[in-house]
Amino acid sequence: MFNRFKQISLSSHWLWVLALCYLLATPPLQAKGQALDPELRNLLVSAINDSDSFQDRFDAEVWLLDMSKRLQKRVRKQNHKQQLQLLKLIHAEATRAALPPELVLAVIEVESNFDRWALSHAGAQGLMQVMPFWLKEIGKPDDNLFHVQTNLRLGCTILKYYLDKENGDLTRGLARYNGSLGRNVYPNKVFEALRKRWYRQ
Repeated sequence: MFNRFKQISLSSHWLWVLALCYLLATPPLQAKGQALDPELRNLLVSAINDSDSFQDRFDAEVWLLDMSKRLQKRVRKQNHKQQLQLLKLIHAEATRAALPPELVLAVIEVESNFDRWALSHAGAQGLMQVMPFWLKEIGKPDDNLFHVQTNLRLGCTILKYYLDKENGDLTRGLARYNGSLGRNVYPNKVFEALRKRWYRQ
């Protein structure tokens, strides 16, 4: 059954999420020592220089209200205004990268449990656990990966790149993001978080 959904296109946001939910009902961001990919580097340069602001739409506002209730259970130290600001950034950066925001929420939960100051033993930083070498590679060595929007923009760009490289195969794309291609432990954690907490009915 899983193979029926391995080639899901990410171009249709809601159909993609519904298909993934149907499927689910029945180390750090990049592998250590992995050669730098020039195509990914160029995408990150473009992403970090893109200053277009997120344009709210009615469905985005509905999404924000829905997800704020869910996030409140995970991030108790933030007030409601901070939670909405975080969700707005997540929605904006996920949408910019043509990713379902719910998938990005699930990745953040697994990577950092919404701790913007998270630091892995390998040095990955922030909400989406981005490796700091990318800042030097894209000519932004003074940028801060603990800055929420910077972290989300790079993380979403990298995640979308790996999903595209795997032709929409979520298991393989997520494993690439985690640096664990060939193993399903990390993708299954993301799927579980998505199914239990972030999928919209």
